[in-house]
Amino acid sequence: MLRHGETEWSRDGRHTGRTDIPLTPVGEAAAAKLKPAVAKLDVVATYCSPAQRARRTAELAGLTDLTIDPDLWEWDYGGYEGLTTKQIQADRPGWYLWRDGVIPGDAEHPGETIQQVGARADRVLATVRPLLARGNVALVAHGHILRILTARYLGLEPDGGRLFALATGTISTLGTEHDEPVIASWNVPPGAS
Repeated sequence: MLRHGETEWSRDGRHTGRTDIPLTPVGEAAAAKLKPAVAKLDVVATYCSPAQRARRTAELAGLTDLTIDPDLWEWDYGGYEGLTTKQIQADRPGWYLWRDGVIPGDAEHPGETIQQVGARADRVLATVRPLLARGNVALVAHGHILRILTARYLGLEPDGGRLFALATGTISTLGTEHDEPVIASWNVPPGAS
């Protein structure tokens, strides 16, 4: 799993769900530095969010034969799109995304529940599991969807994603041990693998 490189909004801590913004130069450099680690993997298929920040990360990391999967879009933050946690908490003291969710937004950002995001993660897992017999499947997407997908892979409820911090421009690997799902590596920055 690759989380896309830095964008202005991710750098500034703004919730970036469906707003389609590009990588910063720092984000592009980090994504390009993932290429050597990705090249060592036997990737048989790549699934990518439709967002340009994910597609560009995949391209710079050397993953060019992409299947665009709308289920890999980031959590739709609804009325919290573009806001920081501090801004949200000014109106909702103690607000915590994983517990309290989002409020509806406009037509482009109607918002999603964590259960809806979990259902999307389950669909992605159902699609890629059969391919794993042939080799590794790369998923290029966003922080919260990948965290929720990891929770679901491990058999946790979607809110279990809160346990897995995930930085931009990193690579993580899910695997098995004794036929049980495990995290093989997590949040590995460029050049560290």
